[in-house]
Amino acid sequence: MSDQIELASPPFDSVSSVRFSPTNPNHLLVSAWDTTVRFYDVAANEQKAKFDHRAAVLACCFGDATHGYSGGLDTSVRELDLETEKVNHLGQHSDAISSMNYSRDQNLLITGSWDRTIRFWDPRAPEPSKLKHDLPERVYNMDLVNHILVVAMASRLFHIYDIRKMDSPAQTRESSLKFMTRALACMSDGQGYATGSVEGRIAVEYFDPSPQAQEKKYAFKCHRQTIDDVDHVWPVNALSFHPTYNTFASAGSDGTVSIWDHKSKKRLRQYPKYNAPVPSIAFNCDGTKLAVGVSYTWEEGEEGAKTAERPAVYIRNVGDEVKVPFFTRTPCTPLAHERLQPKGWTGT
Repeated sequence: MSDQIELASPPFDSVSSVRFSPTNPNHLLVSAWDTTVRFYDVAANEQKAKFDHRAAVLACCFGDATHGYSGGLDTSVRELDLETEKVNHLGQHSDAISSMNYSRDQNLLITGSWDRTIRFWDPRAPEPSKLKHDLPERVYNMDLVNHILVVAMASRLFHIYDIRKMDSPAQTRESSLKFMTRALACMSDGQGYATGSVEGRIAVEYFDPSPQAQEKKYAFKCHRQTIDDVDHVWPVNALSFHPTYNTFASAGSDGTVSIWDHKSKKRLRQYPKYNAPVPSIAFNCDGTKLAVGVSYTWEEGEEGAKTAERPAVYIRNVGDEVKVPFFTRTPCTPLAHERLQPKGWTGT
């Protein structure tokens, strides 16, 4: 079996998000700047459905096995019937939709927008959602684990919510990283989350506000390379935690994807470099595959777009590299990490 396959019928413009089904390890949604969401069976390497939008699609996710959701620059929240290819418009934001997650426990879709709100949608309800929560800044990223929702905003702000009690955030924090947040993912074990910045750093954070837990916070440099004595730094575009082992993958505009063990503070593996930046990655529900979206991310403007490679989506078979190494294995190189002080957050 080869390490990876390239999906047939990729988007024509940059990939914005790749998201696997929570129940079927072979079902994948891909949203893109070509105004589409594509639904794939990756085992068959087949595009099963395509949904056209009026503008670039920035976010997508699955609800259940047969329904997906999408949103983007046209501000409309869509429910996608993956079997019939019918589209149901659930409602609107007043600006672009940047991120979305689905709570299977609550049967609710959660959308975040540049209009400085997050909204909750019950797809079964006859009327559009009125559950709106105002925020101090534009939403850049969100992720959900169990009932904990982490919202990353502009101005390096973070809100952490218990979605069962949305009257106020459980915690508010300032990013531990000095530059704009580009990536966010919650740990599979529900203990915390990782964030990545445009300046090639990842921070590992914990929800528990106790001083003992907060002392474990740290950050490290990554997606960097020294070329002719010049330090080149690329944005960290995406993060994804493995559903079983709680290790995580990072992807950057340098075209690399690495696997990290955040507890031992070591890199376990770096895959061969792709020929373009990697804007989005996702593990599937059983942890056997990693989807890798590869496409131009506009760091070099219109000039770079003239020579950019066409977008592609790869499905990589995942092996032992995602497991926490035992002491009998060859030790990995420890990270040169920076201890973070527990400041810039409030909450109980």
